[in-house]
Amino acid sequence: MSAQINAQPISGANSGWLASLARNLLFKRLQQLHTGTLIVIEGEQRHVFGQPLEQHAELQVELIIKDPGSYVDIAFGGSVGAAEAYMTGDWECDKLTQLIQLFVRNMDVLDKMDSGWTVIQKPLMKLLHNLKRNTEKGARRNVAAHYDLGNSMFATFLDPTMMYSSGIFPRADASMQEASEHKLRTICEKLGVQASDHIVEIGTGWGGFAIFAAREYGCRITTTTISQQQYQLAKQRIEEAGLGDKITLLQQDYRKLDGQYDKLVSIEMIEAVGWQYYPTYFNKCASLLKPEGTMLIQAITITDQRFEQYKKDVDFIQKYIFPGAGLPSVSAIMDAVREKTDLRLVHLQDFAEHYAMTLNAWCQRFMQRAESIKAQGYSDEFIRMWEYYLRYCEGGFKERSIGVSHLIFAKPRHKQEVLSRA
Repeated sequence: MSAQINAQPISGANSGWLASLARNLLFKRLQQLHTGTLIVIEGEQRHVFGQPLEQHAELQVELIIKDPGSYVDIAFGGSVGAAEAYMTGDWECDKLTQLIQLFVRNMDVLDKMDSGWTVIQKPLMKLLHNLKRNTEKGARRNVAAHYDLGNSMFATFLDPTMMYSSGIFPRADASMQEASEHKLRTICEKLGVQASDHIVEIGTGWGGFAIFAAREYGCRITTTTISQQQYQLAKQRIEEAGLGDKITLLQQDYRKLDGQYDKLVSIEMIEAVGWQYYPTYFNKCASLLKPEGTMLIQAITITDQRFEQYKKDVDFIQKYIFPGAGLPSVSAIMDAVREKTDLRLVHLQDFAEHYAMTLNAWCQRFMQRAESIKAQGYSDEFIRMWEYYLRYCEGGFKERSIGVSHLIFAKPRHKQEVLSRA
């Protein structure tokens, strides 16, 4: 599998008047940092921004400039430009997660860096993002761009369950596999899964939930994915588990599903739906449930206060990791449910700290196996992009600028109380 990344830093040159101008512009912004300490190192020079060193700030991070052209990328490309410059090795950081945390705590400064001169690029980035809308054809293409990177690549850092979603750690020292299995059991117990249930799952992944629920609870599951590689490996894993009689694996868009089910599960799939299609998604979910049915979605969310601006922007994740994707806010979910369904919310639980732990475990494993990943045909730039992606998300969850929640919705005739646990 060859994975070459077409990151194109703005600078195009490693020094000169443009880099000098960009450096001055960037340093003026960094002088506005008010929380934490950022030390920018240029050769023998050290520039301190934010809290003075003698204050021993909780967050104290060193950023090493390897190429002056990175100033151009950051000053004129904002947070996306900074990510691109990291991908190409133009700057280094001793504590990448803490750097993200520092900027989240100085969000007002980051917002200014993502405005100003970055408006030159923003219209084009937004246009390209809008071309990746999650129509049925577009969704298949967008999903393939991420999930069809190669099953072997994902297997290098995921645990044996192949769950590519936040775990729930029963103990601080629990393994990633324990956290994934605890999350799956938590979902089943919150929904009160029984052997007589027929569950529909939107977003199979590599079959982790379907296999666990069928094996541990004896229920039937119909599950669908539109990723070709996920479908192939999930099919193999279901067969190897001897659960072909319990699990029906489909390869079709959620909009094409039909039938009536006791329960519905969708684990971190709504991020690939696109905000324009939330009403369609929840209307379809409601139509698949029996009159007493329930559904659980695990969703990565952005704060309600930032959602409207977020819809207008294109970030590093959307440009390089998940094309066409976007995070919902809890209010955006509730609006779509209220307007298009007869569902009612019966349970909501945020467990963002567990996602930070999950991402840390993934990143450590990913970087430990970087050489074996490169041996599969992936470039150094790809490795750095994924390191940045995993640490970028970890920092966001640590600071709660993004969250992850279980939301359970019930049809009108559902009377059973939710067993709340994590």
